[in-house]
Amino acid sequence: MDEGSVTSMARIGFIGLGIMGSPMAANLLSSGHEVTGYDRSTDRLDQLERAGGVRAASAGAAVSAADVVITMLPDSPDVAAVAGEITAHGRPGQLWIDTSSIAPATARAVAAAAPMPAVDAPVSGGEQSARDGTLSVMAGGPAEAFARARPLLDVVGGTVVHVGGPGAGQTVKLANQLIVAGVIELVAEAIVFLEAHGVDTDAAVRVLAGGLAGNAVLDRKAAGMLARSFTPGFRVDLHHKDLGNLAAAARDAGVAIPLGAVVAQLIGALRARGHGGLDHTALLLLVEELSGLGKAA
Repeated sequence: MDEGSVTSMARIGFIGLGIMGSPMAANLLSSGHEVTGYDRSTDRLDQLERAGGVRAASAGAAVSAADVVITMLPDSPDVAAVAGEITAHGRPGQLWIDTSSIAPATARAVAAAAPMPAVDAPVSGGEQSARDGTLSVMAGGPAEAFARARPLLDVVGGTVVHVGGPGAGQTVKLANQLIVAGVIELVAEAIVFLEAHGVDTDAAVRVLAGGLAGNAVLDRKAAGMLARSFTPGFRVDLHHKDLGNLAAAARDAGVAIPLGAVVAQLIGALRARGHGGLDHTALLLLVEELSGLGKAA
């Protein structure tokens, strides 16, 4: 592959085929790219093969077969571990795009150690946006590396923006997670409030979504919250991790996040009650418990 661009057909090594990674890899396959994937789950590798991809025996094998390495992993230690495989099996002519959500400091460290240019490109939008190829992608890294990554990011994302140097994408993602957690908590409180007063909540959500209170959580998540359906699109465990990274980054910068700290405590309390595997909208359960209307444990 020409190091100055991504051709119309790229050989991609995709590591991490979970809730977000699998549909992202499928969209890349549908766009004509070759995808060799690795995941610890055999079922996910079977799914990749059914979509037309090739399974790799290891992360290192996926890296060796690729022009572009894409990672979508749960946390900073996972990315750091795979970074070792990338260092061992990678080469300077490749490109690494990490779409995981990790600590900005980790993103900068692994990019500096990688043998190839790296872009930290965390995403937002959840599973449905991953399936639709309409994720919001906030990318950090050298401008030249972003330009190479852009054609592939455009396949998985509807909004793709270069926000700065190494680690900047992860910093913007933490701001995203701060806002999302706060909005989910407020929507949860509003729903419990409305239900306690016997209001037609479906009608209430429709009118709220059409005014200044309108937001993506009301549009995409309120129906599931009203139905008490918390099948994960984004797990409480992962949001808890992100808010921990946010707190550390805010402390390093000397920035106060008082409301963010409160929501982080609520997410932590929900997780401590055994609900880390539920969707983050399960904050509604905790609001009910605090209101004496339910029990989150």
